Amino acid sequence: MHPSFYEAIMPSWMPWHGGLVLLSGVCEVFLGLFLLPIATRRLAASLIILMLIVFLPVHIQTLIDAWHNQSAYLWVHVLRIPLQFVLIWWAKQYTRQTGVFYVSSPVVEA
Repeated sequence: MHPSFYEAIMPSWMPWHGGLVLLSGVCEVFLGLFLLPIATRRLAASLIILMLIVFLPVHIQTLIDAWHNQSAYLWVHVLRIPLQFVLIWWAKQYTRQTGVFYVSSPVVEA
């Protein structure tokens, strides 16, 4: 909804800020939708984990920038790092065949 916010927090060493923000937003929406069908759930969750890992350097860089700029919102950036690991763990729950978030269909035997 507000790509300029995300473009501003991207590390300077990353190229093509606008395109990467758009691409990541599209990926987030589609991967979220692909969590719904059981047939695509494991793949979608695995790709979400990969995306969260790829985003980790961006969050680390924003933490470093907030530290150097003595931002009043430093605490938000500090909390964001462990939150990434919680989200990775949560997505991992969707990659299991049997687990809290797995919904199996009943087996009908002839």
